[in-house]
Amino acid sequence: MAKKRWVFPGALICLAALLMLGGCSRQSQQANSIQIKGSDTMVNLGQAWAEEFMKTNPKVSVAVTGGGSGTGIAALLSKTCDIAELSRELKSEEIAMAREKGFEPKQITVALDGLAVVVHPANPISQLTMDQLAAIFSGSVRNWKEIGGSDLPIVVLSREVNSGTHVYFKEHVLRRGQKESQVEFAANALMLSSSQAIADEVAQNPGAIGYYGMGYISPREKALAIAKDANSPFVRPTIENVIDKTYPISRPLLMVTRGQAQGLVAKFLNFVLGPEGQKIVAKIDFVPVSSQT
Repeated sequence: MAKKRWVFPGALICLAALLMLGGCSRQSQQANSIQIKGSDTMVNLGQAWAEEFMKTNPKVSVAVTGGGSGTGIAALLSKTCDIAELSRELKSEEIAMAREKGFEPKQITVALDGLAVVVHPANPISQLTMDQLAAIFSGSVRNWKEIGGSDLPIVVLSREVNSGTHVYFKEHVLRRGQKESQVEFAANALMLSSSQAIADEVAQNPGAIGYYGMGYISPREKALAIAKDANSPFVRPTIENVIDKTYPISRPLLMVTRGQAQGLVAKFLNFVLGPEGQKIVAKIDFVPVSSQT
């Protein structure tokens, strides 16, 4: 069954919050508003949570915007948001910067995600190993015929460097978790601003290959089965395979607050982690972390 790509009117949510706040600053935070910023992978999920939360809390305004995980952390550090959404864990330097600002960042896993690697539906390739992915995305394999496909140049698509998805893919696929590795994306890789931009490009480019959170999978692109190595089975990016940890490109999705959440922010996080919030996670094709669903 084809998965739906869910889109929510985040601009309207954001506009409502900005009107109430008189801008982005949280210096004089109003008690009935929450500002959330960060991961583009999580933006639709965050907007879905916000809409449902505001139905039962009609006097509360929750604004959700993307921009990438790095943007979210920067906003949290500058106190222009209350919650940062991240599709990667905090970096050591970000934790150090938070402590310099006088707070301990609190990371909460709110969902799980598998990164889907996608190609055009007409591409005959349907499965790749992690080593093959590393070779393709680093640029050492440049034509599909080198790995059994058509005689067609490979067009490598990646998220931009500010994206948590970019960081995770580089560290866990290109560098295979080796901290000393200096492998980078191919010099000719196209760095795109959003998961949706990657989906759109793959859908119309027969030579393209890209990656995004599996909540974006649609019939317009073909998601590949991935194997850890040449001796391992090929596994598709599905909720079941992320839960049982057989899909090799999986990660936690996080919300980060300045210290232990209090007041309205704590109430929102309790909703996100509760049964209603986790049902929304499953509805948008991510993986719940709560057993209450």
